[in-house]
This record gives sequence, structure tokens and C-alpha cells, in this order.
Amino acid sequence: MNTPTYLVDTSIFIFRAWFALPDTLTCPRGQPVNAVVGFMNFVRTLMREERPERIAFAFDESLGRHYRQSIYPPYKAHRPPAPEALKRQFRLCRELLDACGLTTLSSREFEADDLIGTLADRERRAGRAVILATGDKDLAQLVHDGDLWWDPRRNRRLDPDGIRKLLGVRPDQVADQLALAGDKVDNIPGIPGVGMSTAARLLRRTDTLDALLADIPAVGHMPIRGARRLMALIETHQDTARLARRLTGIHCGIPLPDGLDLRPGPGDEDRWCSLHGELGLAGTPTARPLSL
Repeated sequence: MNTPTYLVDTSIFIFRAWFALPDTLTCPRGQPVNAVVGFMNFVRTLMREERPERIAFAFDESLGRHYRQSIYPPYKAHRPPAPEALKRQFRLCRELLDACGLTTLSSREFEADDLIGTLADRERRAGRAVILATGDKDLAQLVHDGDLWWDPRRNRRLDPDGIRKLLGVRPDQVADQLALAGDKVDNIPGIPGVGMSTAARLLRRTDTLDALLADIPAVGHMPIRGARRLMALIETHQDTARLARRLTGIHCGIPLPDGLDLRPGPGDEDRWCSLHGELGLAGTPTARPLSL
């Protein structure tokens, strides 16, 4: 097996920096750069300590409608739009990564999770394990043998067995679990009264959502508290669960750019220095190209 490929769920780390650092960190024009500073320090630490030979940073784009919204318009519709100051910093973070020679990618139709899933599938077919840098439990469904789900903030690295201990199901059951329980963060409906723990108990007995919905009466005989009521709820809301499953599953076969190379490149030091001058970061630890 080759050395693992690092796939970064970029948005979560930019958001963390945005909330962790004060917006009094500004560039010479008076615009906040707190998210940029925090995120690029995270990237610098990652590159120095992990020394990845292959790495990609997946971004979400806000332009257009993602395909999940075409399936279910309320999907993520409850979220307020990002402030312009944060949108600007997202763009700057991507420009800085590009200037470092690090691979970035996004899609107007698909989300970062789908890009990560597709890259993970491609890397595994090439004999490489993947390390998913994130804090999002949804990406746990992508963990195969040899892979890791990694939350750097908590220093938590979970293999498939670790995912099972955390969520109560195998990684390949996570999308079914989320479809049963719903996901308030993404505004995905679930079956009323079914949380992640109950969903895990159901899936440990039926293995898949399809098998569960194919024999709903069997739920009434399971040794689960309130089994008859649970059976009635599933019967009533089974179409909701089927809809939710179309939203919770990560797509792993979307188109990728031709010639996509995940190896860190030499970057553009002139562009890097220019950006740091514009941002007023010339004297900070982020003010030199990453040691790749």
C-alpha cells in the first residue's frame, strides 16, 4: 500500500478559524483576515507534521443549485448566507493554497463531500488509503479498511472500527443511519422519534435501510422499547426515509478535472508574496511558502 492521500474538507477549517479568531485581525485596507490567518496556520501545521505526499482541498461553491437542492429544495435552505467578509476570505484561502502549489477543487453542481468521495474512490483504486481531514460525521461513510477519519482539532483518528464504536454502525451504514434519524444541520428530514442511537439499533438488526423498509412489520417484534409505535412511525414516514437517503449518500463517481495531480507542486512564490503583502501578513508565521 502506498502512503495515504489526505483529503481535506476545507470549509469546516475555514469556519473554525472564522469563529476562533477575532475579526480585529485586518489587512491594510481594514478588511478582516482572521479566517485566512487561522486556516493557513492550520495548513502550515498539517504540511509540517503530516508531510503528505498527496493532498487535495475540496471547496463548496455557492453559485447555482446543487443537485441535492433539486431533489429537496429545503436542503440547507435554513442556513443564512455567509457574510461577504467570509466569502472574501474563502476566495483568499483558495488563492493562497494555489500559490503554494497545493491542489484545490470545487464544483457548481456537487458538494465538497462528493468531490472527496470521488477522490477517495480514485485513490483506493490506485492502491492508496485515504485520510479524511474533517469534523463532519457524514464523511465517516467513506472510511474503508486502511483509511482514517481525522479531526485535527480533537486529535481524533478513527478507522472503521472506531467509526462503529462512535456511531454504532459500520461506515457503509452511516448514510442509512442519517436517513432514518435525519440531519438538522443540513435540514434533512428523518423519521420522527428516531435518533441516531435508535437508527443504529435498527440497522444492527436489518443491516440496511432497504431491508428495513422491505419488512416493516418485523420492527414491531424487535426487542426495542416502543417497538410497535416505532413500526407505525416507520410505516407512515417510509417515503421520507427514502427521500432522505438520496440526500445523505455521498456520490463517488462525479467528473473530475482532467490531469488532476494531488502531489504538492512548487507553487508560485511571487504570487504568494504578493498575496501576503496585500493581506498585511508579511511578518506573520504564514508569510513564507509552506515547506513541502
